[in-house]
Amino acid sequence: MIQHRPNMDWMLKDLAESVPQTRHVVVLSSDGLRMAQYGTDTDTADRLGAACAGLQSLAGAVAAEFPHSDGRMRMVVIELDGGFFYLMAAGAGAYLAVLADEGVDAGLIGQRMRDLVARIGEHLSSPPRHDGQGA
Repeated sequence: MIQHRPNMDWMLKDLAESVPQTRHVVVLSSDGLRMAQYGTDTDTADRLGAACAGLQSLAGAVAAEFPHSDGRMRMVVIELDGGFFYLMAAGAGAYLAVLADEGVDAGLIGQRMRDLVARIGEHLSSPPRHDGQGA
């Protein structure tokens, strides 16, 4: 049985358009499957999804080094030549990923991401898949 999900791309519009220098906004399942996107094409969103699945896994391995950690990643920020990459936990089994140019207001983008997750996090959840069940 395939679980159909309503189009959630519109939920990302405010984040993408309210923070200057934002390039791509994507919501992904914990295994990197694209759930929603805004301001990007499908191929780019899928490439980001693959990278995010790896980053989420690495963050979990690092979290294991903290004795009182629950093992879950909250946020990863990577500064690159030309911009920033943000990955934030966004509901059960879902992540919010943002690529932004180097001129972005880092505090503003982080705050808007937290606000979005707080406002609509329950819509950004990805239930686990079981034995051949697609997302």
